[in-house]
Amino acid sequence: MNYDSLLNDKIKNIKPSGIRKFFDILEEMTDAISLGIGEPDFVTPWHIRDAGIYSLEKGHTKYTSNAGMLELRREIARYMSRRFDLHYEHAGQILVTVGGSEAIDLSLRVLLNPRDEVIIPVPSFVCYGPLTEMAGGVPVYVELKGENQFRLTPEQLKAAITPKTKVLVLPFPSNPTGGIMERNDLEGIAEVLKDTNIMVLSDEIYAELTYGQRHVSMANLPEMYERTIVVNGFSKSHAMTGWRMGYVCAPKPVIAAMTKLHQFGIMSAPTTSQYAAVEAMRNGDGDIANMCEEYDSRRRYLVENLNRIGLECFEPKGAFYVFPCIKSTGLTSEEFCQQFLMEEKVAVIPGNAFGPGGEGYVRACYASSMKDIAEAVSRMDNFLTNLRRRQGK
Repeated sequence: MNYDSLLNDKIKNIKPSGIRKFFDILEEMTDAISLGIGEPDFVTPWHIRDAGIYSLEKGHTKYTSNAGMLELRREIARYMSRRFDLHYEHAGQILVTVGGSEAIDLSLRVLLNPRDEVIIPVPSFVCYGPLTEMAGGVPVYVELKGENQFRLTPEQLKAAITPKTKVLVLPFPSNPTGGIMERNDLEGIAEVLKDTNIMVLSDEIYAELTYGQRHVSMANLPEMYERTIVVNGFSKSHAMTGWRMGYVCAPKPVIAAMTKLHQFGIMSAPTTSQYAAVEAMRNGDGDIANMCEEYDSRRRYLVENLNRIGLECFEPKGAFYVFPCIKSTGLTSEEFCQQFLMEEKVAVIPGNAFGPGGEGYVRACYASSMKDIAEAVSRMDNFLTNLRRRQGK
């Protein structure tokens, strides 16, 4: 069989995630520390796990409605109102998805016609560009600047808009930078968009993980509510990565189109996970607070110590990543990560894996134990000392 001629050309030409090869190397190391994977180190809280177990004991193993259990959609509507002052109808404005990733995929596929353009601020999570291409669109990357703490500015957005622009991705709080957009930042973006027909895809999976301020969504701006798709989920806020639970809130015509696509491709999100998610929405606010407090202490420790050992690192205000600049080492992002992993057995991710604006930086995730974080900092200090010695500095 000639598989090369059988496979879709578009899929063949998309590069695999730049993150994966470091995980592949890491799997063969027995005593390595990983600050690479973007996953909470917390186990899903017991009361949430118990709700999933109980649903199985009760025999709740059938399909749910395509949009998700009515009870869950009602709880999501209450949660969004309670936590973010965002108001959505459980019938028609909320769709339960298989993780936030499916929600992003559905959003792009229902919005894009061939050659429509999607503005994607970078560095950002690795999926937006490939999913845009798979949906027939064209990614337009806008490089964010470290001196702006990786915020998108109105001037950058205005320069990127063309007659073909259909969607702006707003990936804040940001993976990999930890950067956020505050209300005044969003108001500047809204001013640029007000006379256009551009939809905003706001990926808010880290909305609960902000430090020192409350998350503000583009949908919180009255003039932007009808043109914003809000993607969220349970993976980061409730430590439920393996449950694969996400949701999307949007205007009814958009949700109707997404539900149609979800109906044919997925049918419904996992039933057991939906019962667990009901419990998370209903009684999980305390879990969020506890995890966020722990992340905050790790965040402050890591930023302080990275700067102490000579890697300039701005203070991230969201998510659970730091994005230190490694340009002073004279190494590329990939060289730094490869040498650090081989010499000190610590995995961090090269910034260029997250788009052009990431070169000269690395991503370190602090969703790890404080013990591992402290040891990783010690090993990084040793790595930098040895590197400077070799370089004669």
